[in-house]
Amino acid sequence: MIASALHLSRADVKALKITDAYSLHIAIYSLFDDVRSPEDKQKSIPSGILYADKGGDFHGRKILMLSNRQPNIPEHGELSIKKIADSFLDYENYRFEVVMNPTKRENQNRKIIALRKREDIADWFITKAPQWGFTVSPEHLEIREIEVKRFEKKKGGQTVTQGQAKLIGRLTVTDKIKFVQSFQNGIGRGRAFGCGLLQVVPF
Repeated sequence: MIASALHLSRADVKALKITDAYSLHIAIYSLFDDVRSPEDKQKSIPSGILYADKGGDFHGRKILMLSNRQPNIPEHGELSIKKIADSFLDYENYRFEVVMNPTKRENQNRKIIALRKREDIADWFITKAPQWGFTVSPEHLEIREIEVKRFEKKKGGQTVTQGQAKLIGRLTVTDKIKFVQSFQNGIGRGRAFGCGLLQVVPF
């Protein structure tokens, strides 16, 4: 796996026309060769690309990326690239940060609804964690930056509404195979639009 960081100046952001979550998605995905067939995309085969927008200030913006292939040299911005050693995923305990799209499916009409309350998001994440190969320490779990993003997929296309929340805490690996898959493929919904990248540091 390849970890990359893309640093964009204000001029780079303007040149790439990054104005919302969809235009950022286009800018990130344009750095990688598209290795999936139309059939793969229909089957929701993972793209092999995850990213997290770390935001920025007046001077610029930083985006972290994790991919199963090396990104191409960008026309705009500066890119730093590092290969992740296999041993990085051998630890038992990690501090983590992840942006999630927390949702649940209603029992009656099967409609997917966004979770907006901190306690609901925390409960949801703690309950889901074992299927991703780890457990979460409830006393160390922080829920930050709950927000709703709306954007159009392509010009004049479908309007997408996506709830997001940043979660920070500590995890303990309980199933290494699942954990490695979660790290490589991301977790939860909205991975094409900046959710699901597990940013982890062993401790």
